[in-house]
Amino acid sequence: MELAYIPSPSHGVLHLGPIPLRGYAFCIIIGVFVAVWLGNKRWIARGGRTGTVADIAVWAVPFGLVGGRLYHVITDYELYFSEGRDWVDAFKIWQGGLGIWGAIALGGLGAWIGCRRRGIPLPAWADALAPGIAFAQAIGRWGNWFNQELYGRATDLPWALHITSSTDGRVPGYYHPTFLYESLWCVGVGFLVIWADRRFKLGHGRAFALYVAAYCVGRGWIEYMRVDDAHHILGLRLNDWTALVVFLLAVLYFVLSARLRPGREEIVEPHADEDASSEGDETVSGEDKAAADDKAENKNDDKGEDEGAAVAGTEGDSVDLGKPAVAGSGKSAESPESAGSASEPASEPASETETHAESGTESVSRDEAGSAKKS
Repeated sequence: MELAYIPSPSHGVLHLGPIPLRGYAFCIIIGVFVAVWLGNKRWIARGGRTGTVADIAVWAVPFGLVGGRLYHVITDYELYFSEGRDWVDAFKIWQGGLGIWGAIALGGLGAWIGCRRRGIPLPAWADALAPGIAFAQAIGRWGNWFNQELYGRATDLPWALHITSSTDGRVPGYYHPTFLYESLWCVGVGFLVIWADRRFKLGHGRAFALYVAAYCVGRGWIEYMRVDDAHHILGLRLNDWTALVVFLLAVLYFVLSARLRPGREEIVEPHADEDASSEGDETVSGEDKAAADDKAENKNDDKGEDEGAAVAGTEGDSVDLGKPAVAGSGKSAESPESAGSASEPASEPASETETHAESGTESVSRDEAGSAKKS
Protein backbone atom coordinates (compact mmCIF):
# COMPACT_ATOMS: atom_id res chain seq x y z
CA MET A 1 0.00 0.00 0.00
CA GLU A 2 1.31 3.41 -0.92
CA LEU A 3 1.98 5.68 2.04
CA ALA A 4 1.78 8.90 -0.02
CA TYR A 5 -0.23 9.44 -3.19
CA ILE A 6 -2.67 11.79 -4.89
CA PRO A 7 -6.21 10.57 -4.25
CA SER A 8 -8.82 10.62 -6.99
CA PRO A 9 -12.28 12.03 -6.33
CA SER A 10 -14.91 9.39 -5.75
CA HIS A 11 -17.32 11.29 -8.02
CA GLY A 12 -16.72 13.69 -10.87
CA VAL A 13 -20.15 15.25 -10.53
CA LEU A 14 -22.23 16.72 -7.73
CA HIS A 15 -26.00 17.08 -7.95
CA LEU A 16 -27.67 20.26 -6.80
CA GLY A 17 -31.18 18.88 -6.86
CA PRO A 18 -31.85 17.95 -10.50
CA ILE A 19 -28.89 20.07 -11.72
CA PRO A 20 -25.56 18.19 -12.18
CA LEU A 21 -22.41 20.14 -11.35
CA ARG A 22 -19.54 18.51 -13.20
CA GLY A 23 -15.94 19.11 -12.18
CA TYR A 24 -14.68 18.81 -15.76
CA ALA A 25 -17.04 21.53 -16.99
CA PHE A 26 -16.16 23.82 -14.07
CA CYS A 27 -12.45 23.53 -14.87
CA ILE A 28 -13.05 24.45 -18.51
CA ILE A 29 -15.25 27.44 -17.59
CA ILE A 30 -12.78 28.77 -15.01
CA GLY A 31 -9.95 28.41 -17.50
CA VAL A 32 -11.85 30.43 -20.12
CA PHE A 33 -12.51 33.24 -17.64
CA VAL A 34 -8.84 33.38 -16.64
CA ALA A 35 -7.73 33.50 -20.28
CA VAL A 36 -10.14 36.32 -21.14
CA TRP A 37 -9.30 38.30 -17.98
CA LEU A 38 -5.54 38.15 -18.53
CA GLY A 39 -5.90 38.67 -22.26
CA ASN A 40 -7.96 41.81 -21.67
CA LYS A 41 -5.29 43.26 -19.36
CA ARG A 42 -2.56 42.58 -21.90
CA TRP A 43 -4.66 43.94 -24.76
CA ILE A 44 -5.28 47.23 -22.93
CA ALA A 45 -1.56 47.48 -22.16
CA ARG A 46 -0.89 47.17 -25.90
CA GLY A 47 -3.23 50.09 -26.61
CA GLY A 48 -6.49 48.26 -27.29
CA ARG A 49 -9.98 48.90 -25.98
CA THR A 50 -11.51 47.33 -22.92
CA GLY A 51 -13.84 44.47 -23.83
CA THR A 52 -12.39 43.69 -27.26
CA VAL A 53 -10.85 40.41 -26.08
CA ALA A 54 -14.16 39.27 -24.62
CA ASP A 55 -16.06 40.26 -27.77
CA ILE A 56 -13.77 38.14 -29.93
CA ALA A 57 -13.77 35.31 -27.37
CA VAL A 58 -17.52 35.04 -27.96
CA TRP A 59 -16.55 33.72 -31.39
CA ALA A 60 -13.37 31.85 -30.47
CA VAL A 61 -14.60 29.83 -27.46
CA PRO A 62 -17.57 28.05 -29.12
CA PHE A 63 -15.48 27.32 -32.21
CA GLY A 64 -12.70 26.03 -29.97
CA LEU A 65 -15.00 23.70 -28.03
CA VAL A 66 -16.40 22.26 -31.25
CA GLY A 67 -12.93 21.89 -32.73
CA GLY A 68 -11.54 20.22 -29.62
CA ARG A 69 -14.40 17.75 -29.53
CA LEU A 70 -14.13 16.99 -33.24
CA TYR A 71 -10.42 16.23 -32.95
CA HIS A 72 -11.05 13.89 -30.03
CA VAL A 73 -13.93 12.06 -31.72
CA ILE A 74 -12.06 11.70 -35.03
CA THR A 75 -8.84 10.42 -33.47
CA ASP A 76 -10.69 8.12 -31.03
CA TYR A 77 -13.66 7.22 -33.18
CA GLU A 78 -13.72 3.62 -31.91
CA LEU A 79 -14.96 4.96 -28.56
CA TYR A 80 -18.17 6.13 -30.20
CA PHE A 81 -18.73 4.25 -33.47
CA SER A 82 -17.41 0.74 -32.85
CA GLU A 83 -19.65 -2.22 -32.01
CA GLY A 84 -21.43 -1.89 -28.71
CA ARG A 85 -20.86 1.87 -28.51
CA ASP A 86 -23.49 4.58 -28.67
CA TRP A 87 -22.67 7.34 -31.17
CA VAL A 88 -24.76 9.79 -29.15
CA ASP A 89 -21.96 9.80 -26.57
CA ALA A 90 -19.88 11.77 -29.06
CA PHE A 91 -21.92 14.84 -28.11
CA LYS A 92 -21.49 14.38 -24.35
CA ILE A 93 -18.64 16.82 -24.01
CA TRP A 94 -19.08 17.04 -20.23
CA GLN A 95 -17.80 13.46 -19.91
CA GLY A 96 -14.37 14.59 -21.10
CA GLY A 97 -12.53 14.43 -24.37
CA LEU A 98 -11.20 17.66 -25.88
CA GLY A 99 -8.20 17.74 -28.18
CA ILE A 100 -6.16 20.90 -27.74
CA TRP A 101 -5.00 20.75 -31.35
CA GLY A 102 -8.53 20.94 -32.70
CA ALA A 103 -9.49 23.54 -30.11
CA ILE A 104 -6.65 25.88 -31.15
CA ALA A 105 -7.22 25.31 -34.87
CA LEU A 106 -10.98 25.88 -34.98
CA GLY A 107 -10.83 28.42 -32.15
CA GLY A 108 -8.37 30.37 -34.29
CA LEU A 109 -10.93 30.38 -37.09
CA GLY A 110 -13.56 31.83 -34.77
CA ALA A 111 -11.07 34.43 -33.54
CA TRP A 112 -10.27 35.38 -37.12
CA ILE A 113 -13.97 36.01 -37.81
CA GLY A 114 -14.27 38.13 -34.68
CA CYS A 115 -11.12 40.11 -35.51
CA ARG A 116 -12.31 40.86 -39.02
CA ARG A 117 -15.61 42.13 -37.66
CA ARG A 118 -13.72 44.47 -35.32
CA GLY A 119 -11.07 45.44 -37.88
CA ILE A 120 -8.08 44.37 -35.80
CA PRO A 121 -5.13 42.07 -36.66
CA LEU A 122 -5.48 38.47 -35.50
CA PRO A 123 -1.75 38.04 -34.66
CA ALA A 124 -1.83 40.94 -32.19
CA TRP A 125 -4.94 39.54 -30.49
CA ALA A 126 -3.35 36.08 -30.32
CA ASP A 127 -0.21 37.56 -28.72
CA ALA A 128 -2.31 39.19 -26.01
CA LEU A 129 -4.18 35.95 -25.30
CA ALA A 130 -1.26 33.49 -25.50
CA PRO A 131 -0.23 33.22 -21.82
CA GLY A 132 -3.87 33.20 -20.76
CA ILE A 133 -4.48 30.16 -22.98
CA ALA A 134 -1.60 28.36 -21.29
CA PHE A 135 -3.03 29.10 -17.84
CA ALA A 136 -6.48 28.01 -19.03
CA GLN A 137 -5.02 24.67 -20.13
CA ALA A 138 -3.35 24.30 -16.73
CA ILE A 139 -6.72 24.71 -15.03
CA GLY A 140 -8.60 22.60 -17.55
CA ARG A 141 -6.29 19.61 -17.02
CA TRP A 142 -7.71 19.21 -13.54
CA GLY A 143 -10.93 18.19 -15.22
CA ASN A 144 -9.11 14.98 -16.18
CA TRP A 145 -8.43 14.40 -12.48
CA PHE A 146 -12.15 14.61 -11.74
CA ASN A 147 -12.82 12.05 -14.49
CA GLN A 148 -9.90 9.78 -13.51
CA GLU A 149 -8.44 9.83 -17.02
CA LEU A 150 -5.26 10.53 -18.97
CA TYR A 151 -2.84 9.11 -16.42
CA GLY A 152 0.56 7.59 -17.12
CA ARG A 153 2.43 4.40 -16.38
CA ALA A 154 2.31 2.63 -13.04
CA THR A 155 4.68 4.07 -10.43
CA ASP A 156 5.48 3.93 -6.74
CA LEU A 157 6.51 7.59 -6.46
CA PRO A 158 5.12 9.58 -3.51
CA TRP A 159 3.05 11.72 -5.87
CA ALA A 160 1.49 8.78 -7.70
CA LEU A 161 -2.15 9.14 -8.71
CA HIS A 162 -4.48 6.60 -7.14
CA ILE A 163 -7.02 5.42 -9.70
CA THR A 164 -10.05 3.75 -8.14
CA SER A 165 -12.44 3.49 -11.11
CA SER A 166 -12.65 0.33 -13.20
CA THR A 167 -14.97 1.63 -15.94
CA ASP A 168 -13.94 1.82 -19.61
CA GLY A 169 -11.07 -0.61 -19.11
CA ARG A 170 -9.38 1.20 -16.23
CA VAL A 171 -7.31 -0.86 -13.81
CA PRO A 172 -7.25 0.50 -10.25
CA GLY A 173 -3.76 1.25 -9.06
CA TYR A 174 -1.08 3.94 -8.73
CA TYR A 175 0.05 5.80 -11.85
CA HIS A 176 2.01 8.85 -13.00
CA PRO A 177 -0.28 11.89 -12.73
CA THR A 178 0.33 13.09 -16.27
CA PHE A 179 -2.56 15.54 -15.93
CA LEU A 180 -0.58 17.23 -13.12
CA TYR A 181 2.65 17.21 -15.14
CA GLU A 182 0.93 18.93 -18.05
CA SER A 183 -0.81 21.41 -15.74
CA LEU A 184 2.49 22.48 -14.19
CA TRP A 185 4.14 22.61 -17.60
CA CYS A 186 1.42 24.93 -18.91
CA VAL A 187 1.89 27.26 -15.94
CA GLY A 188 5.59 27.44 -16.78
CA VAL A 189 4.78 28.12 -20.46
CA GLY A 190 2.47 30.97 -19.48
CA PHE A 191 5.12 32.68 -17.38
CA LEU A 192 7.74 32.07 -20.09
CA VAL A 193 5.60 33.89 -22.67
CA ILE A 194 4.97 36.80 -20.29
CA TRP A 195 8.70 37.15 -19.56
CA ALA A 196 9.80 36.84 -23.20
CA ASP A 197 7.15 39.31 -24.35
CA ARG A 198 8.32 41.92 -21.83
CA ARG A 199 12.01 41.26 -22.51
CA PHE A 200 11.96 41.15 -26.31
CA LYS A 201 8.74 43.03 -27.19
CA LEU A 202 7.32 40.19 -29.25
CA GLY A 203 4.77 41.14 -31.87
CA HIS A 204 2.99 40.00 -35.05
CA GLY A 205 2.02 36.64 -33.52
CA ARG A 206 5.43 35.66 -32.18
CA ALA A 207 4.28 35.48 -28.54
CA PHE A 208 1.58 33.04 -29.61
CA ALA A 209 4.09 31.04 -31.65
CA LEU A 210 6.36 30.82 -28.60
CA TYR A 211 3.47 29.50 -26.54
CA VAL A 212 2.67 26.85 -29.16
CA ALA A 213 6.29 25.72 -29.51
CA ALA A 214 6.91 25.56 -25.75
CA TYR A 215 3.69 23.67 -25.13
CA CYS A 216 4.51 21.12 -27.82
CA VAL A 217 7.87 20.37 -26.18
CA GLY A 218 6.18 19.45 -22.93
CA ARG A 219 3.28 17.65 -24.56
CA GLY A 220 5.76 15.41 -26.41
CA TRP A 221 7.34 13.81 -23.34
CA ILE A 222 4.11 13.82 -21.31
CA GLU A 223 2.19 12.13 -24.14
CA TYR A 224 4.89 9.49 -24.33
CA MET A 225 4.18 8.53 -20.68
CA ARG A 226 0.43 8.01 -21.11
CA VAL A 227 -1.07 4.52 -21.25
CA ASP A 228 -4.59 5.23 -22.51
CA ASP A 229 -5.55 3.82 -25.88
CA ALA A 230 -4.30 5.80 -28.89
CA HIS A 231 -3.34 5.31 -32.51
CA HIS A 232 0.36 4.73 -33.15
CA ILE A 233 2.42 5.64 -36.21
CA LEU A 234 5.97 4.21 -36.45
CA GLY A 235 5.91 3.41 -32.77
CA LEU A 236 4.83 6.88 -31.63
CA ARG A 237 1.42 7.97 -30.48
CA LEU A 238 -0.55 10.14 -32.89
CA ASN A 239 -0.43 13.12 -30.55
CA ASP A 240 3.38 12.88 -30.41
CA TRP A 241 3.53 13.25 -34.18
CA THR A 242 1.05 16.11 -34.02
CA ALA A 243 3.13 17.87 -31.36
CA LEU A 244 6.27 17.46 -33.48
CA VAL A 245 4.68 18.88 -36.64
CA VAL A 246 3.04 21.78 -34.83
CA PHE A 247 6.30 22.57 -33.03
CA LEU A 248 8.19 22.84 -36.33
CA LEU A 249 5.49 25.05 -37.83
CA ALA A 250 5.51 27.35 -34.79
CA VAL A 251 9.31 27.72 -34.88
CA LEU A 252 9.23 28.37 -38.64
CA TYR A 253 6.59 31.07 -38.20
CA PHE A 254 8.57 32.66 -35.36
CA VAL A 255 11.75 32.88 -37.43
CA LEU A 256 10.10 34.15 -40.62
CA SER A 257 7.98 36.68 -38.75
CA ALA A 258 11.03 38.08 -36.95
CA ARG A 259 12.79 38.59 -40.30
CA LEU A 260 9.89 39.91 -42.33
CA ARG A 261 8.09 41.95 -39.67
CA PRO A 262 10.49 42.80 -36.84
CA GLY A 263 9.37 44.75 -33.81
CA ARG A 264 5.87 45.07 -32.42
CA GLU A 265 2.68 46.60 -33.78
CA GLU A 266 2.37 50.27 -32.87
CA ILE A 267 -1.42 50.27 -33.27
CA VAL A 268 -3.37 47.12 -32.43
CA GLU A 269 -6.87 48.58 -32.58
CA PRO A 270 -7.88 51.51 -34.82
CA HIS A 271 -9.32 54.61 -33.13
CA ALA A 272 -8.56 53.28 -29.63
CA ASP A 273 -6.13 56.17 -29.00
CA GLU A 274 -8.65 58.68 -30.31
CA ASP A 275 -11.31 57.37 -27.95
CA ALA A 276 -8.91 57.54 -25.03
CA SER A 277 -7.88 61.12 -25.90
CA SER A 278 -11.50 62.23 -26.31
CA GLU A 279 -12.37 60.76 -22.94
CA GLY A 280 -9.36 62.58 -21.51
CA ASP A 281 -10.48 65.86 -23.09
CA GLU A 282 -13.95 65.44 -21.62
CA THR A 283 -12.41 64.82 -18.23
CA VAL A 284 -10.18 67.89 -18.52
CA SER A 285 -13.09 70.03 -19.72
CA GLY A 286 -15.12 68.91 -16.77
CA GLU A 287 -12.30 69.78 -14.41
CA ASP A 288 -11.82 73.20 -16.02
CA LYS A 289 -15.53 73.91 -15.76
CA ALA A 290 -15.56 72.92 -12.12
CA ALA A 291 -12.54 75.14 -11.47
CA ALA A 292 -14.23 78.05 -13.27
CA ASP A 293 -17.38 77.56 -11.23
CA ASP A 294 -15.38 77.53 -8.02
CA LYS A 295 -13.56 80.69 -9.08
CA ALA A 296 -16.81 82.47 -9.92
CA GLU A 297 -18.32 81.39 -6.62
CA ASN A 298 -15.30 82.66 -4.72
CA LYS A 299 -15.47 85.95 -6.64
CA ASN A 300 -19.14 86.35 -5.77
CA ASP A 301 -18.36 85.63 -2.14
CA ASP A 302 -15.61 88.26 -2.14
CA LYS A 303 -17.92 90.76 -3.82
CA GLY A 304 -20.60 90.12 -1.22
CA GLU A 305 -18.10 90.61 1.56
CA ASP A 306 -16.94 93.92 0.01
CA GLU A 307 -20.52 95.17 -0.36
CA GLY A 308 -21.27 94.19 3.20
CA ALA A 309 -18.21 96.02 4.42
CA ALA A 310 -19.20 99.13 2.41
CA VAL A 311 -22.71 99.10 3.87
CA ALA A 312 -21.35 98.65 7.34
CA GLY A 313 -18.91 101.55 6.78
CA THR A 314 -21.72 103.84 5.57
CA GLU A 315 -23.96 103.03 8.47
CA GLY A 316 -21.20 103.61 10.95
CA ASP A 317 -19.92 106.79 9.27
CA SER A 318 -21.71 109.29 11.53
CA VAL A 319 -19.84 112.25 13.03
CA ASP A 320 -20.24 113.29 16.59
CA LEU A 321 -20.53 117.11 16.71
CA GLY A 322 -18.91 117.14 20.08
CA LYS A 323 -15.75 115.55 18.67
CA PRO A 324 -13.34 116.74 16.02
CA ALA A 325 -13.61 115.26 12.54
CA VAL A 326 -11.05 112.70 11.38
CA ALA A 327 -8.40 113.82 8.91
CA GLY A 328 -8.04 112.37 5.41
CA SER A 329 -11.63 112.83 4.28
CA GLY A 330 -12.33 113.13 0.58
CA LYS A 331 -14.75 116.07 1.27
CA SER A 332 -13.91 119.52 2.75
CA ALA A 333 -15.25 120.42 6.16
CA GLU A 334 -17.64 122.97 4.68
CA SER A 335 -19.11 123.88 1.32
CA PRO A 336 -17.95 126.93 -0.70
CA GLU A 337 -21.35 128.58 -0.25
CA SER A 338 -21.12 128.55 3.52
CA ALA A 339 -17.54 129.81 3.35
CA GLY A 340 -18.46 132.74 1.14
CA SER A 341 -21.51 133.90 3.15
CA ALA A 342 -20.45 136.81 5.46
CA SER A 343 -23.94 137.34 6.88
CA GLU A 344 -24.03 134.06 8.86
CA PRO A 345 -22.83 134.19 12.41
CA ALA A 346 -19.29 133.02 12.97
CA SER A 347 -20.33 130.71 15.79
CA GLU A 348 -22.89 128.72 13.77
CA PRO A 349 -21.60 125.18 13.18
CA ALA A 350 -21.62 123.66 9.75
CA SER A 351 -23.73 120.77 10.92
CA GLU A 352 -24.74 119.44 7.48
CA THR A 353 -21.15 119.36 6.25
CA GLU A 354 -19.80 117.78 9.38
CA THR A 355 -22.53 115.13 9.32
CA HIS A 356 -21.21 113.86 5.94
CA ALA A 357 -17.53 114.13 6.86
CA GLU A 358 -15.73 110.73 6.65
CA SER A 359 -13.30 109.18 9.10
CA GLY A 360 -9.65 110.01 8.53
CA THR A 361 -9.99 113.87 7.85
CA GLU A 362 -7.99 116.41 9.75
CA SER A 363 -9.61 117.86 12.85
CA VAL A 364 -10.99 121.43 12.46
CA SER A 365 -12.38 123.36 15.42
CA ARG A 366 -15.44 125.56 15.35
CA ASP A 367 -13.26 128.66 15.92
CA GLU A 368 -11.09 127.85 12.92
CA ALA A 369 -14.25 127.34 10.82
CA GLY A 370 -15.52 130.73 11.96
CA SER A 371 -12.23 132.39 11.14
CA ALA A 372 -12.31 130.83 7.74
CA LYS A 373 -15.83 132.24 7.18
CA LYS A 374 -14.81 135.71 8.27
CA SER A 375 -11.81 135.71 6.01
